[in-house]
Amino acid sequence: MIVELVTFTFPNGHDRASELEAVRSVVDKWAANPDLVRKHFLWGLGDDAGTGAGFYIWPSIEAARRAHSDEWREAVKKRTGGYPTIRYFDLMTLVDNERGVITEWDASGKALQRETV
Repeated sequence: MIVELVTFTFPNGHDRASELEAVRSVVDKWAANPDLVRKHFLWGLGDDAGTGAGFYIWPSIEAARRAHSDEWREAVKKRTGGYPTIRYFDLMTLVDNERGVITEWDASGKALQRETV
C-alpha cells in the first residue's frame, strides 16, 4: 500500500465553504475509482491556512498516477492557479482505532491484521 500526499495553494479569498462545494462536486468520481482505497480532503489550519491537501491510500504508485493524470493536474492549476505537489510514501502500518484494527503491510503488499488491545 502507498500513501499519496497532494498539496496545493488556494487563491486569495478562497474559503472553506467554497472548497467544500468543490469537494462535493468530485466525491462521486473518487468513490467510483476502483483503485482508490481511501481519500481524505484536507483544509489547512494555522500556519498552513491557504493550503489544501488530499491524503490518498492506493494499492500502488501506478494507480495513483493513473488517477492524477496531466489532465487532472491542469484542472488543479485552473482551479487554484498552480500545480499540485505530490509525494508518495510506503504505508507500512495503519492503526485504526475506530475499527479496533492494526494493519501491517509487508514489502509485497500483503496485509497482516490484528485487533488493538
